[in-house]
Amino acid sequence: MDDLRPTLLPDCPPLAPTFFERDTLTVARELLGCRLLRFQPELGRWLGCVIVETEAYTANDPACHAYNRKTGRAAMLYEHPGTAYVYLIYGMYDCLNVVTEPQGTAGAVLFRALEPPEGLGLRTNGPGRLTKALKITRQAYNGLPLTAVESGLYLSAGMQVADHQVVQTTRIGITKAADYPWRFYVKDNPWVSVKAK
Repeated sequence: MDDLRPTLLPDCPPLAPTFFERDTLTVARELLGCRLLRFQPELGRWLGCVIVETEAYTANDPACHAYNRKTGRAAMLYEHPGTAYVYLIYGMYDCLNVVTEPQGTAGAVLFRALEPPEGLGLRTNGPGRLTKALKITRQAYNGLPLTAVESGLYLSAGMQVADHQVVQTTRIGITKAADYPWRFYVKDNPWVSVKAK
């Protein structure tokens, strides 16, 4: 982790763990407009992206990794609120989540899309694409607090997104509980992975 450790402090403080110690759907909605910041050691600077699409997963949700289990990769979902949970899908893509609910109660929000700064040519419109673009891996970030600048990857407050600008719809790419309307995105944002029909 030493090579990822920030050598330059950013200008915006991280969200407190109490932000994440709440109902998962509330956190998923309120993360829209917040910023995900990653320190780029090779450039010696921070890269900040706006969160524009999220999905919620809870312990009583059949699509959640912690549904009826507490061991293996599910154990991370019971950790401190604000912890990064990074897992592999399709044997090739890492997906970034943040742990929610009080410690001991499983829950997480998946980051589905980010709006990057203009002109960088990053592809961040999908959970696998955004981790690839930002070089977020299980080996480097799984289990780290997204509430601490020292992690080199953290979440901060951003712009307020009004309710009329938010679309709440069903989740993407799952077979269990596919009818749950637990996906949130910023209406008309070009970086959203899939628009509701």
